[in-house]
Amino acid sequence: MTDFSEFYAHLDKHGLSKHAAHFQHHIEQGFSVDRHSDLKKWLPLFETLPSLTTQYVELKAEVAIGASTELDEAQLATINSALRALVPWRKGPFKVFDIPIDTEWRSDWKWDRVLPHLSPLQNRNVLDVGCGSGYHAWRMLGEGASWVLGIDPSPRFVMQFEILKRFQDSPPIDVIPIGIEHLPPRLNYFDTTFSMGVLYHRSSPIDHLKELRDTLKPGGELVLETLVIDGELGQVLVPDDRYAQMRNVWFIPSVPTLLQWLTRCGFENAKCVDLNQTSLDEQRTTDWMPSHSLKEFLSPDDINKTVEGYPAPLRAVIVAKRKGGK
Repeated sequence: MTDFSEFYAHLDKHGLSKHAAHFQHHIEQGFSVDRHSDLKKWLPLFETLPSLTTQYVELKAEVAIGASTELDEAQLATINSALRALVPWRKGPFKVFDIPIDTEWRSDWKWDRVLPHLSPLQNRNVLDVGCGSGYHAWRMLGEGASWVLGIDPSPRFVMQFEILKRFQDSPPIDVIPIGIEHLPPRLNYFDTTFSMGVLYHRSSPIDHLKELRDTLKPGGELVLETLVIDGELGQVLVPDDRYAQMRNVWFIPSVPTLLQWLTRCGFENAKCVDLNQTSLDEQRTTDWMPSHSLKEFLSPDDINKTVEGYPAPLRAVIVAKRKGGK
């Protein structure tokens, strides 16, 4: 069972221990077996896993933890069974003791598009909002970050992260089961904050941008990846009900509109560094995510439209600085 003790140790190391009680309250709520009954079957999985610290960790070219030669067949089968119990795996891919986890998203492709536009992450404290299973957080650590904190309210994703972390020697990375609204207000701490694939799920995007701003120290960097539309300043798509079969999509702005929002919310030097229409090769059904994916969300007659008739998913990466830095 995960007790988040390493996270609290990292809070102390980074001078944030005054927030420990705040975090503890929200973590206990977000990781409660009474609220999330699946935890009752997931947590015992950890008792079955072999106790070892791997000698092989690769986080820069890929996320690969452990080598199959470190295990016997029974141990390898146990790990594979535990990984399978946590399906669906959405962000990745991963290799765990040479077991390939072919996730729904080729998140490595997104990372390759984002990475060239970042301020170097070496020795930076980084926050990853809506991190899912932590794929991008691991890649951030691979780029030399001092500490990476991922937040995501899904216990399944936290468990997926923990099963990778458990075989390593206390790396400076944590994923905790909370949303950004449960962070202590006005942290003003992180050097870089990522929000990738979150903004369009927020009913108040302006509030989300302000929350992101307040996680950063003055001059800190925001990396924002979100759905956009091709349009002029002031244009925003508000779906009637679903967008690409998702109910919780609220606002999809044009790039000029999004840049204006960022300026209004206390950011400067905001620029769009990448635009990419999601392909059927980047988001798809796999053995590790067997339910419907992008193919079923697009019109069978025109892959440039969703099944509802809206423009197909177009994603922008925006990089901006919090005002107030040198």
